[in-house]
Amino acid sequence: MNVKDLYINYFVKKGHTQIPSAPIVPENDPSVLFNTAGMQPLIPYLMGEPHPSGKRLCDYQKCLRLTDLEEVGDTTHHTFFEMLGNWSLGDYFKKESITYSFEFLTSVLKIPVERLAVSVFAGTDRVPKDTESASIWESLGLPKERIAFLGMDDNFWAAGETGPCGSDTEIFYWRSNENVPVEFDPEDDRWVEIWNNVFMEFNRDENGNITNLPKKNVDTGMGYERIVSVIEGVNDNYNSSIWKDVIAVIEKISKLPYQGNEKSMRIIADHIRTSVFISSDPAGIKPSNTDQGYILRRLIRRAIRHAKKLNIDINSNWEEQIAKQIIAKYEDYYTEIKENKNIALTVLKEEKIKFGRTLEKGLKEFEKIAQRNENIDGTTAFHLYDTYGFPIELTIELATERKLQVDEKGFQEKMKEHQEKSRTASVGKFKGGLAGNSEIETKYHTATHLLNAALKEVIGHDTHQRGSNITEERMRFDFNCDHKLTDEEKQKTEDLVNQWIKDSLEVTKESMNKQEALEKGAEAMFIEKYPDIVNVYSIGNISKEICGGPHVKNTSELGHFKIKKEEASSAGVRRIKAVLE
Repeated sequence: MNVKDLYINYFVKKGHTQIPSAPIVPENDPSVLFNTAGMQPLIPYLMGEPHPSGKRLCDYQKCLRLTDLEEVGDTTHHTFFEMLGNWSLGDYFKKESITYSFEFLTSVLKIPVERLAVSVFAGTDRVPKDTESASIWESLGLPKERIAFLGMDDNFWAAGETGPCGSDTEIFYWRSNENVPVEFDPEDDRWVEIWNNVFMEFNRDENGNITNLPKKNVDTGMGYERIVSVIEGVNDNYNSSIWKDVIAVIEKISKLPYQGNEKSMRIIADHIRTSVFISSDPAGIKPSNTDQGYILRRLIRRAIRHAKKLNIDINSNWEEQIAKQIIAKYEDYYTEIKENKNIALTVLKEEKIKFGRTLEKGLKEFEKIAQRNENIDGTTAFHLYDTYGFPIELTIELATERKLQVDEKGFQEKMKEHQEKSRTASVGKFKGGLAGNSEIETKYHTATHLLNAALKEVIGHDTHQRGSNITEERMRFDFNCDHKLTDEEKQKTEDLVNQWIKDSLEVTKESMNKQEALEKGAEAMFIEKYPDIVNVYSIGNISKEICGGPHVKNTSELGHFKIKKEEASSAGVRRIKAVLE
């Protein structure tokens, strides 16, 4: 049985309710373009909102991180990955959490106890040493020599400078064929972290004072790719059952062995998988030069460049063969992969064709540069890379033929600068999990419901939300529409929202069965992401949506709604940017 199934079955037997994976493109989270951790979609509930499925939850969550993009190509890094998680929302705490983790690893996955070690929090002058967790581990059979007490950087989790915080305990596995040492050395990288249990038990105020939280939560996460590699005894994730058949397809297409071509094959496998998940997401992301679309374009083009390195015929259907293998692996777990299969294949094919044209334009651009008979500086080399997709190796190769030099160091500096911008501005940074949901963001969240309802009145009831993004400064709302809104339509939409704010409509919440909610007319952007029991938020009689919150109590709290811009987002999708004044 698949490890995902074993995990869910185990925790369901322990009283947890399985909840669906949230979409990879988050709804109303200003901190990131993608869901970056299993706990991210559960932020409102970790902050105190009651979850409609109860206090014990488990899932496998689609995640995407780009902070290590340049590391992809080694044995362990991936852009897309799955996170296995279980949560206690004010129910059980350290003893049960640690016991469940230990039992699952040793009894279900049959991992020998002697290959395990853990770290726990060493304590500070304000937070006590976590002797409780250490004692629980000892009682389960872990020797003292395998328990390390570490500091704030390693074993303390915090939402931000203020707010919920607490110690965590990390579980490590000896990933080596050498004899397992008696004592656990956290600095020895043969000990690989496989699971992290976070205990949210304190609150930190502006002065750094730490007090006990009235309701304590447990948040755990275990990387699926890593645990599969561990139990299958491979030191290269791409040799595990998750990747072997995908790599085999690349070997067949390229007529080359994996050995000796590992980096390019890993990048192709990883990037095509991630691109399939992004383009299959209900948010309808297409390759573009901004936000999620930019990341999608960058991943596809990087895969193409590495396919060329393997001498794959780019004009063949190579990307389709790889994507179909990936889709077959995941469609039983994620409905959108099956439903949007053709969309994903079309996105890959069209971007491949478009990139082929771009490379041709790049060759013409290079000819113009070369005719100057001057060495190529870093800025020019980076322009060829960023605008035309020229890897630095291609620029050097072409330049060498013409006896020209390329400023590689200058190129790398530009590349580093670009990566930093991508990491902070484009990708965004996950701020520890619970840093969002400020008062103004809560207001904007409610305003998206009003805007959705107003657009239905103005444009038609077939208009639906296609995505949104909220910051403390503005809201962004995507919706399906076949035309640019007229000034009259924009004004009418704005007026409707402001009238409903002025009407002081009450915002109410009910928990009910998902099917019942749909029968009552509740709308949901991604219906498949919600569990069987859902929260339905109603605003007067003008809006009824399935949603995770948070929301204001009354529309009168919102202030004045103002549309700042209306523009195209992608084919058949328009975007409104608006503010609350």
